[in-house]
Amino acid sequence: MASSSSSGFAYDVFLSYRGEDTRKTFTSHLYAALQRKNITTFMADDTITRGTEISSNLLNAIEQWCLQELEAIIINKKKRGQIVIPVFYGVEPSEVRWVSGRVGEAFRRFETYDKEKLDSWKTALSEVANLSGWDSSVVR
Repeated sequence: MASSSSSGFAYDVFLSYRGEDTRKTFTSHLYAALQRKNITTFMADDTITRGTEISSNLLNAIEQWCLQELEAIIINKKKRGQIVIPVFYGVEPSEVRWVSGRVGEAFRRFETYDKEKLDSWKTALSEVANLSGWDSSVVR
């Protein structure tokens, strides 16, 4: 566990990502920049052991966990006034806002879930897409 940050929480920043496509490029550079500024940062994907094959069941569990995590982030933003800066990497913010395109395709994996839970996840996706964030396609 990291030491308490200046905000009173264990971490100032929570980096949530999945996949090799960003681990050694965008995410690692962002993490390093935050560390240089003494910003206590948690990287969510550090829990997966390198070289281990990820089953489709685990991928679904990770995706579900990420949606629950996003929902909790939005709730904390509202309750505690936390700043949330979404980074859209390889996806258009409008796809997140409207749960369409690749985001919509991935979301359809959860069609058998509780409708109330699905609606709350869609709301969280829409809210995060409406925040002022960073579309990485702009800087490529």
